[in-house]
Amino acid sequence: MNIAVVGLSHKTAPVEVREKLSIAEDAKAAAIAQLCSCPHIDEVAVLSTCNRLEIYLVTSETENGIREAIQFLSEHSGLPLYQLRQHLFILLHQDAVMHLMRVAAGLDSLVIGEGQILAQVKHTFKLGQQHKGVGVILNRLFKQAISAGKRVREETKIGTGAVSISSAAVELAQIKAANLAACRVAILGAGKMSRLLVQHLLAKGASQITILNRSPERAKELVAHFNGANLHLHPLSEMIPVVAASDLVFTSTAATEPLLDRAKLEFILEAQQSLMIFDIAVPRNVHSDVNQLSQVQAFNVDDLKAVVAQNQESRRQMAIEAESILEDELEGFDVWWRSLETVPTISSLREKVETIRAQELEKALSRLGTEFADKHQEVIEALTRGIVNKILHDPMVQLRAQQDIEARRKAMQALQMLFNLNSIENMANPNT
Repeated sequence: MNIAVVGLSHKTAPVEVREKLSIAEDAKAAAIAQLCSCPHIDEVAVLSTCNRLEIYLVTSETENGIREAIQFLSEHSGLPLYQLRQHLFILLHQDAVMHLMRVAAGLDSLVIGEGQILAQVKHTFKLGQQHKGVGVILNRLFKQAISAGKRVREETKIGTGAVSISSAAVELAQIKAANLAACRVAILGAGKMSRLLVQHLLAKGASQITILNRSPERAKELVAHFNGANLHLHPLSEMIPVVAASDLVFTSTAATEPLLDRAKLEFILEAQQSLMIFDIAVPRNVHSDVNQLSQVQAFNVDDLKAVVAQNQESRRQMAIEAESILEDELEGFDVWWRSLETVPTISSLREKVETIRAQELEKALSRLGTEFADKHQEVIEALTRGIVNKILHDPMVQLRAQQDIEARRKAMQALQMLFNLNSIENMANPNT
């Protein structure tokens, strides 16, 4: 079995490509099922965020498994393979393992150290388990990556300061608008990104904030997190008049088509009115044609890179510290991965000893007589199992712990010879 990751990110693809690949929350189960149905994919997990879409897979035939994953991405996005391939990256085994750990730690994010990605990795893991995409190998990989992400945040200060797309958007707004306290702000959406927007806007002095959302319940939940803040609520159906009365608009909804475009804005904006829009959604909530209006300045997630760059230098040293932590976690995964080679030998040894135990127990019980056997069988069964487990414990632990590949293989060969374990395989496969 081999581990691979196929995907694209803010480093390899612009937002107009990433939004075509984005998988909506309610479509992830179907995506996992479709990938699992591929002949050469044994396990799969799909990580889809505003900055990346990555498919983690386990396959016994690497080339074919990767080809099936790329074909899925092409069909899902509607992009022909020749257009899609130039934006994809493919990583195998150790590189794939380290990549997921770096992603979970926030080292591969647009904003280094951002906290939201760890929760997104956890959610990807949970969905993979729920929909039967995650098996033994990805289960271990994601647990190790999540552990790595937690360690990096606990043992370094990489998560301090502005470390999210939302905070970067507010920083950019402050740079462009100067005085946020004097601005009328509208936020489209009431999810986690919007909650972070409100948090950072309030911290920067904004006081005139309106939340628009399709679900009033979700909007009220957001407001409940900010007791004392004077937040105004409106249904999304009132978007146009609210936007017309705003100076700054932030968009972060799950809509798959643009909510704002030139046609909607050009008739509601006054000639001298200035409007700045910060679209942090993928797929984009704002059509690029709004920039054709002289009164409008629109920014998307890719425009945040300049703001992010200002914060990068202070985190560079912390990122170096974090990489050493990830090397430890990678070694831990590799030790487990190498131990998988011992599983067939250990299983054969346990199967042979268990067969002997069961046969000898049956003989002993038959000699003891029915009355004694019925009365004491449970005790004798536990006794023999306990003896077997204690005898097998040390050989199994030592075999799994052996770091040197050649030494481990020699130990397995010795066990196979001494216990004649090949006879078990021959019994199971009489034609061999």
